[in-house]
Amino acid sequence: MDIQVWSDIVCPWCYLGKRRLEEALRGDSVTTVTYRAFQLDPTPVLAPVPLTEALAAKFGGPARAEQMFGHVRSIAAGDGLELNFDRAIAANSFDAHRLIAWAAAQGRQSAMLEALQVAHFTDGVDIGSHAALGRVAGSIGFDAAAALAFLSTREGTDEVNADFQAARDFGITSVPTFVIDARYAVQGAQEVSVLRSAFAEIRRRESIPS
Repeated sequence: MDIQVWSDIVCPWCYLGKRRLEEALRGDSVTTVTYRAFQLDPTPVLAPVPLTEALAAKFGGPARAEQMFGHVRSIAAGDGLELNFDRAIAANSFDAHRLIAWAAAQGRQSAMLEALQVAHFTDGVDIGSHAALGRVAGSIGFDAAAALAFLSTREGTDEVNADFQAARDFGITSVPTFVIDARYAVQGAQEVSVLRSAFAEIRRRESIPS
């Protein structure tokens, strides 16, 4: 089975979806997983601002933002994820997606995505900053200077834009979205049991001759 996952680094449900997908596939040595770039908001972020402030302005005030934070924070905690929204920095994720493409070329796509999600949601790192992205890369064993050199170019832009176009081709408008064998789609950070049932049903269907 081949699973393509469209997600955005700054989407907490995508972080949760990644964790649940990994649990659903535990012990599965034949399924391949590829993460594809998506941006919930491509608007440039001209200066670092606290995520709480940015979302309060976008969604109708601090009370509404905190309600949203509290909901996803409590669900994520049940899956062992620490979401420190009070530390998170609003950021445009395009260059972080480029860095994931760079890591993918070296066989470590998932590790880079995980490190960036932890940096953004737990550690309060500004993932819109090239210097910060270089440090994140260095923290998981990459050459930080090489990561910075890559980010100083436009390399990886075509790969990220290709993911955006593929999402449009599939009609994907929300993330996470899991596309299995280019034929079936599962949307949202579904429970592990739901994912396992979906994958079992797909395998059953694919085993029946057409």
